[in-house]
Amino acid sequence: MTGTGRDPLLAAARKAAEHAYAPYSRFAVGAALAFEDGAVVTGANAENASYGLSLCAEAVAVAKAMNEGRRGGLMAVAIAGPGEEPVMPCGRCRQMLSEMAQLGGSDPLVWSGSGQAGAEQRLSALLPLAFGPDSLR
Repeated sequence: MTGTGRDPLLAAARKAAEHAYAPYSRFAVGAALAFEDGAVVTGANAENASYGLSLCAEAVAVAKAMNEGRRGGLMAVAIAGPGEEPVMPCGRCRQMLSEMAQLGGSDPLVWSGSGQAGAEQRLSALLPLAFGPDSLR
């Protein structure tokens, strides 16, 4: 990964969280995706009065990356939320991140940091035996 380590990526996720639209939960989350070429794509959660239509920060970041033409090359993910406890991706976001990673054959690190607490895990540990593109063949 070119020049994007844990701390700068978590800082990008915290910055992204400032743009969250979370009027219902007041739980602003930011995500930052680091790619092999050094690019960083960020996203923030976007809530909706119909909670099921809300978008997690990770889903927004993946959609932005895909719309930029990115297919694979995902090296690391950082997630920042409010409070002191680390925020990890929900099941839906784990699946979305996994598919993006599988497109390039990577197993990115997932870093979460909120307050002084932090967590680090490989995506494959967060979503073992993941369903992906090869599952459809």
